[in-house]
Amino acid sequence: MPSRLTEAQLSALYDVENQWAEDDDFFLAFVNEQANRRVLDLGCGTGRISLALAAHGHSVMGIDPNPGSLTAARGKPGAEGVRWVAGTSAEIPDTEVFDVAIMTAHVAQAIHDDGGWCRTLADVRRALAPGGRLAFDSRDPAARAWERWNPENTRITHTLSDGSSVETWKESFLDPEAGGLVALTEHRSLQGGPVQTETSLLAFRTVDQLRQDLSTAGFAVEDIFGGWSGESVGTGQGELIFLARKPA
Repeated sequence: MPSRLTEAQLSALYDVENQWAEDDDFFLAFVNEQANRRVLDLGCGTGRISLALAAHGHSVMGIDPNPGSLTAARGKPGAEGVRWVAGTSAEIPDTEVFDVAIMTAHVAQAIHDDGGWCRTLADVRRALAPGGRLAFDSRDPAARAWERWNPENTRITHTLSDGSSVETWKESFLDPEAGGLVALTEHRSLQGGPVQTETSLLAFRTVDQLRQDLSTAGFAVEDIFGGWSGESVGTGQGELIFLARKPA
């Protein structure tokens, strides 16, 4: 048995760790407010929400920079109903117009460079039809979620679809020298073998900063929630859930 996870196993692990939950219900309901919509799923990962939206009759384009994730997405039932594009918002085709854009699973935080984040918002705005809407989630820095990302709280063993077992755990720290970004290191051990690590930087932007970024990009903010049942900021699950609209 190989000691390192393959791309397919990494995608399978992602799916095991990120199964359908209340955030998916929220985004699905948001898009389903109207039928037959043209939807952009930016940062679609392995396609969980893209495939669900297509199954509900929407025209969906899923974009993601991870080739392994897109390979996994293309191999799932119903994948032919989604147009898959490798890349970032820069690869949104100039000829496409969308009614709705979503960024789920805190993908907004993974775009940790503020310049890149602002370009992403500008790209999405250009791709939306007049009156088109954007929804995304980002963790509220006031909840300090990174303080709970440690081996004691996160260590777990998963069984993948190929029967292999993977032990995972996380470590993180707030890096003041990196503009307040959080460095998250994910540890993975396949079948008790050598530990693989992957470190990413996450931006924990405040509600005021996100509101300003949206305004600068030309969006009108409609709602901001702190949880998936519509709680106000600070009273939900430590989320910042933004709904915004491109003016008609």
